[in-house]
Amino acid sequence: MKLCEKVTKTEALLLALTAVFLCVLAGLARRDRLAAAQDVPVSVVTEHAAREAAVPPPLDLNAATEAELMELPGIGEVLAARITAYRAEHGPFRSVEELLEVSGIGESKLEALRDSVTVDGEDTE
Repeated sequence: MKLCEKVTKTEALLLALTAVFLCVLAGLARRDRLAAAQDVPVSVVTEHAAREAAVPPPLDLNAATEAELMELPGIGEVLAARITAYRAEHGPFRSVEELLEVSGIGESKLEALRDSVTVDGEDTE
């Protein structure tokens, strides 16, 4: 085999693609080294932090409209109307547990709502 043999077009194309690939890799490696040398702080958002940021603050049962109440888990149009009717008839809620007095809200629904609602002035912890 001679060193001066002719290179086919396919071989030349493969050599050119290989050269381009190696240049791109070298450029990426250089970019990574420069970024590391600058010691740029990286902001990492954990899944827990992202979930906490997405959680809205608790809804005040004494100030919420029917539309706002309907955004709560398991509260539809009927239960939202019952909650506002109860509030109109009995006055402001004194505690979240008072929701048990509303027809259609039992222990399991109250537990599902507990972190989503509050009563103004009540300690939610």
